[in-house]
Amino acid sequence: MIDLLTRLLRATPSGGPRIALAVLLAFLASFSSVALMGVSGWLLSRAAEHPPVMYLTAAAVMVRAFGISRGVFRYLERLVGHDVGLRLQSALRLDTYATLARTTLLGRRRGDLLTRVVADVDAVLDLVVRVLLPFLSGLFVILATTVVIGVFAWPAAVALLLSALVAGALAPWLAARLSARADAASLPARGELANVVHELARTAPDLVAYGADTAALDRLTIADARLRDIDARAAWTRGLATAVQTLAAGLAVVTGLWFGTQAVRAGTLDHTMLAVLTLVPLALHEVFNDFTKAAQTATRARVALARVREVLDAPPVGSGDRATAERSDAPRLAVRDLAIGWPGAAPLASGIDLEVGPGKSVALVGPSGVGKTTLAATVLGLIPAVAGTVEVEGRVGYLAQDAHVFSTSVAENVKIGNRDATGDDVAAALDRVRLDLSPDRLVGELGTALSGGEQRRLALARLVVGEYQVLVLDEPSEHLDPETADALLDDVWASASGLPLLVITHDPAVVARCDRVVHLG
Repeated sequence: MIDLLTRLLRATPSGGPRIALAVLLAFLASFSSVALMGVSGWLLSRAAEHPPVMYLTAAAVMVRAFGISRGVFRYLERLVGHDVGLRLQSALRLDTYATLARTTLLGRRRGDLLTRVVADVDAVLDLVVRVLLPFLSGLFVILATTVVIGVFAWPAAVALLLSALVAGALAPWLAARLSARADAASLPARGELANVVHELARTAPDLVAYGADTAALDRLTIADARLRDIDARAAWTRGLATAVQTLAAGLAVVTGLWFGTQAVRAGTLDHTMLAVLTLVPLALHEVFNDFTKAAQTATRARVALARVREVLDAPPVGSGDRATAERSDAPRLAVRDLAIGWPGAAPLASGIDLEVGPGKSVALVGPSGVGKTTLAATVLGLIPAVAGTVEVEGRVGYLAQDAHVFSTSVAENVKIGNRDATGDDVAAALDRVRLDLSPDRLVGELGTALSGGEQRRLALARLVVGEYQVLVLDEPSEHLDPETADALLDDVWASASGLPLLVITHDPAVVARCDRVVHLG
């Protein structure tokens, strides 16, 4: 965790000085609260003696100054602290995205990965704002308050220091130790819950249709119950630590009153300072209210950042995002004696030979699980070939079987094929695939506002607007009724006129349209 934070600070301009400034502002805000309580106690004690008003002027001004400054300092600390925290968070998220762009996400558990990229990356903000700043500033407040009280009554200062160490250090540390296992388990449990929710969201209609919805909901209930039990244990431990902190604050007040009374009787302390020794511990211990939660947050942040670090350090699978290929005057696709399979696993198929030239189409058929989609991933360069060669001339476009539709407008979804596409380019692409939708229309989560055929045409429009020269289609007619599938295939073949076309399919109607059939498996 420390090395990752150091790396982010180096990558963030002025990150270190901003953290130092935030700690200083947090210290000034907390110390102003303590000083306000102390000066107010002295002012009330002295005013009770009815001295000339001029004797109280300085204290009254200090009360106003500390009362105003604590709010100002706290506001500035929030601004600076969150600014540097968000900068570090942004740097970490960009590193994470850059790492994911170098690999393929095929086969990943999307719910857990989403939790790592979103919630776990957010832990760096919690680490700065809710852990580092409170603990560092609190340490300085303890030292400063102890020194000031020690000037007037050192035994009371020693007692205050001991109570502060118990409430501000020992209690949070014990709470973090007691709930360490639960805090560490909460992040994987949250990722597992996200996986289950993601599965339900994507497959709910199928689960209901096949009567598997009850079992799926049971898995959701179990995952949710496990997370609730973990949070309950952490809350119970936090409550126990809070009780210890409250007890320590009470003892600090009692010991301050005891030592102050003895000093007043001995004539070594002015009686007006007795209120100061009694009230200051209350204000100081208010600083420690969130320390137990901060200690538990530190454990969760450590585990969360370790999960992010696993993503950053994971060896890439395939090449991930590839640079845009040069256009070719003679686009073609050829594989020679190709063996395919996922890295680290046994090959799925070998000895594959096929060639697709301009204006030709090849259907790749075979039983499920034989490696057809793996072949597509190999041709696209997402994963390396086990053996053999892949030759591609021109820009390759891919129409996935489950092409993701983002919860945004039609135009933004089309621009995934070409981020520099203009409004006219988008309109032309929609017209070519005969998708009569407004570019500004919102398509809903996962394209729920569109029919199956419209979703497939939207994905096809991405290929059209990208001006790809070699097309790889994965089950283009899957889950469509025959009439919709025929209309879509007519448009696919019209859009791919003159281009090499490799089609992965089980559909005899698609096979009949192709010039050649290659059997896999």
